[in-house]
Amino acid sequence: MQARFTRLAVLVVALSAAAAGCGKYSISNIRSAKAFQDANVMYTKSDWAGAAARYEDAITFNPNLGFAYFFLGHSHEQQFKPTKRADPANMAHLQEAAKYYRIAVDKMKDSTDPKEQMVRRYAFEYLIAIYGHDKLDDFAKAEPVARELIALDPGDPSTYRILATLFEEQGRTDEAEQQYLKSIEVKPNDPVGYQMLAGYYQKQGNFPKMMETWNKRAQAEPKNPEAWHMIGSYYQSQAFGDKKLPRATALDYVLKGIEAEDKALALSPDYYEAVLYKNILLRQQALYEKDPAKIKKLIEDADVLFKKANELKKKADGGITAPPKVSGK
Repeated sequence: MQARFTRLAVLVVALSAAAAGCGKYSISNIRSAKAFQDANVMYTKSDWAGAAARYEDAITFNPNLGFAYFFLGHSHEQQFKPTKRADPANMAHLQEAAKYYRIAVDKMKDSTDPKEQMVRRYAFEYLIAIYGHDKLDDFAKAEPVARELIALDPGDPSTYRILATLFEEQGRTDEAEQQYLKSIEVKPNDPVGYQMLAGYYQKQGNFPKMMETWNKRAQAEPKNPEAWHMIGSYYQSQAFGDKKLPRATALDYVLKGIEAEDKALALSPDYYEAVLYKNILLRQQALYEKDPAKIKKLIEDADVLFKKANELKKKADGGITAPPKVSGK
């Protein structure tokens, strides 16, 4: 949230010159530009009420200043207090935010300026969020705006994910899944699509689908060790945490986890998390094996990895004091 506000604060300052340049020989525009600049100072200081008042002045003097409507809307949204939903004046800030985001979208419809196009995109996204579950909770208004944005830029995967989230909030899981899949379809190399789809399957309790998605993500970026480690960590967690798993299934998960961590380590031999998790997975494998010699070798290999993990960790925060323990079934 803070990072997003920082980006907006930088953008609003950059737009001051654009405000001054719109009909610059007009007296009303000079007043509009001054009001916009005053509002920006208040906005960057989080004086939302003061900023809103001066943004209103800016658009009064120059009703065509499209991006000012967005920042006016955001100034109202920032004044909303989630703990005061029973207060009509508090809820009115959300209604005002929605109104001005919509005007911003419409006012900048024909703009070709990159900064204004960026603000228009923000206006769409913030308008959808205003109608989301934790604010106005009006899916009937949120969905058409999301679809409008998709139609505007069908190649942007993020909007499909926004719509997917809206469907999830409504409990319409099949439609949510379709939109997550669509986001991957339009940009197959975007790891975020796989991450969000995997998170969706995790919430649905569908471990096989979740792991299938994590594997597709790793295949989409095969040189990213974190992608393979993610697979290893989830297999480890499932094998350790699900006490109802058949022994053979748990062992299969452990072996798949080791395989994934090996791929991560082949790309980055000193990847601390992969070293640590392979150590844990080897210890878990030892719990399922029956051959004493194999068990001994697994523990020895795990000890070597644990020592390496400890050495790597010491560089950051003083190391680990004892090898992790794992329990059997």
